[in-house]
Amino acid sequence: MLSPAIPGTPPTAAHPGRWLVLAIVSVALLLIVIDMTVLYTALPRLTHDLAASASAKLWIINVYSLVVSGLLLGMGTLGDRLGHKRLFIAGLAVFGVASLAAAFAPGTGLLIAARAVLGVGAAMMMPATLSLIRLNFGDDRERALAIGIWASVASGGAAFGPVVGGVLLEHFWWGSVFLINVPIVLIALPLAWRCIPTHAGHPSRPWDLLGSLQVMVGLVACTFAIKELGKPAPDGLLAAAALALGVGALWVFVRRQRRMAHPLLDLNLFRHTGFSTAVMAALVASATLLGMELVFSQRMQLVLGRSPLEAGLAVLPLPIAAFVIGPIAGRLLPRWGAGRLLTLALLAAGLGMGGYLALHQAPALSQALSLALLGAGVGAAMTAASATLLMSAPADRAGMAASVEEVSYELGGALGVTVMGSLLSAVYTRTLALPPTLPALPVPVSVHDSLDDALRAAEQLPDAAALALTQAASTAFDHGFAAVLLLATALLLAMAWGVKRRMG
Repeated sequence: MLSPAIPGTPPTAAHPGRWLVLAIVSVALLLIVIDMTVLYTALPRLTHDLAASASAKLWIINVYSLVVSGLLLGMGTLGDRLGHKRLFIAGLAVFGVASLAAAFAPGTGLLIAARAVLGVGAAMMMPATLSLIRLNFGDDRERALAIGIWASVASGGAAFGPVVGGVLLEHFWWGSVFLINVPIVLIALPLAWRCIPTHAGHPSRPWDLLGSLQVMVGLVACTFAIKELGKPAPDGLLAAAALALGVGALWVFVRRQRRMAHPLLDLNLFRHTGFSTAVMAALVASATLLGMELVFSQRMQLVLGRSPLEAGLAVLPLPIAAFVIGPIAGRLLPRWGAGRLLTLALLAAGLGMGGYLALHQAPALSQALSLALLGAGVGAAMTAASATLLMSAPADRAGMAASVEEVSYELGGALGVTVMGSLLSAVYTRTLALPPTLPALPVPVSVHDSLDDALRAAEQLPDAAALALTQAASTAFDHGFAAVLLLATALLLAMAWGVKRRMG
C-alpha cells in the first residue's frame, strides 16, 4: 500500500467519479507547478520591459514559492477543518484573480505583490489536491496509480513551465504567461463545484495561523539574507540581521510546536529515517531541477540568442521524460522498494545533469538525451519520495505528511532559485572582464550585476564596443552557468549516496 488511509474514511470507499476528480485536481496542480517555472522563458523580456534589477528578478521568481511553502502546513490544517473541497474552490478563485493582476502589473513592485497573492491561492489548493485523491480513491492499486499520476504532474509540470512560456511569448507579451490561467480557472471552477463530492470538515480541529506565519517569516528572511550575500556589493549588516530574524522565527516555531497539543507539524515524524530522508531527497530534486531550468532558459535566450519558443522547445525532453516516468515509477515501487528506487532515480538525475554540463556545447541529440535522463531521474525521485513520506507517517498524520511533502517541493524550488541564482550572479560578477577599450566609454557600473544589465548597456554603445561588452558578459555568464550545473550535479549524486546509506 502506497499511502495510509484518511482517518475516518473506510479503506474501501471509492467515489464513482473519482477519475474525473483526479483530472480536475491534476489540472489545478498543473497550474500551480507551471507557475513556478513559466517565468523562466519570460524573464529576459520581462526584465527588459520593466527594467528589473537582478535582485527584483529573483524576488519575482521566488516570492511565489516562498509564500506557498510558508502557508502549506497551515492551509492543510485549515482544509481538515473546513473541508478540502471548499478550500480548493476558494484557492482556485484567488489564483484566477491574482493571475489577472499579475498579467497587467505595470511595475516590479506590483508584480511581486501579485505573485505573492498567487502563492496564497496555490497554498490553499495544493494540500487539497492530494487529500481529495485520498478521499476518493479507496482501492490501494488505484490510489497508487493516482499518486503516481499526481507526482508525474508535479515534476513534469514544473519542467514543462518554460515550454509553455516559450510558446506564449512567441505570439504575445510577457503578461500572457499569467493571463492563460484565467480561462482555465473559469472552466475548472464550475466543474469542481459540481463534480467533486463534499466531505465534511472537522470544525473542532485547531488552526494555527501564527505558526504558519512564523514559518513564512523565517523562510523569507533567510532567503533575503542569501540574496543579499549574493550581490556584487552585499550589505553584511543587513544580511546578518535578516538571517538572525529568519533563524529566530524558525527557532520560535520549532519551540512552540513542541509544546502544542495539536502541532501544525509533528516533529517526531522526522525521527523516522525514511521520512526525513525522503524530505531531503524531495528538497534536493526540486532545488536542482528549478535552479537548473532558471539558468538554462536565460542562457538559451541571452547568450545563444534563441527565441523564447526555441528556448522552451530545447528543454522539452526533460518534462516529457518526467511525465512518462511518474506512473511507471509508481508501478515499480512495490517491487523495487522505496530506498532502491530513490537511490537509482537520484543517481540517474545526477548523471543527466552532469552529462548536460559536459555536453551543453555538443550536438543537439546529445543534449536532448542528457535532459531526458535528468527528467526521468527527477520524475522517479519525486514519485518515490512522495510514496516514502506517505508510507512513513502513521494514519493519523497522513494529512500532515502530505503537507510536508508539498512543502519539500515548494521550498526546494525556492531554495534552488535563491542559491543557484545567487551563485550565478556571484560568479558572473567575479569573472566579468571588460575589454580595455570600454572604460573610456560611458559604461554603467550595473553591467557587473547581471547579463541583462550588460545587454541593456550595450544598446547605447557603438557597434564595436557593444559587441565587445556582449561577448565579455556572455563569457562571464557561461562561467556562472557551469558553476550552477556543477553544484546541482554534486548535490544529486551526494543525495543518492546518502539515500543508499540510510535506506539501503
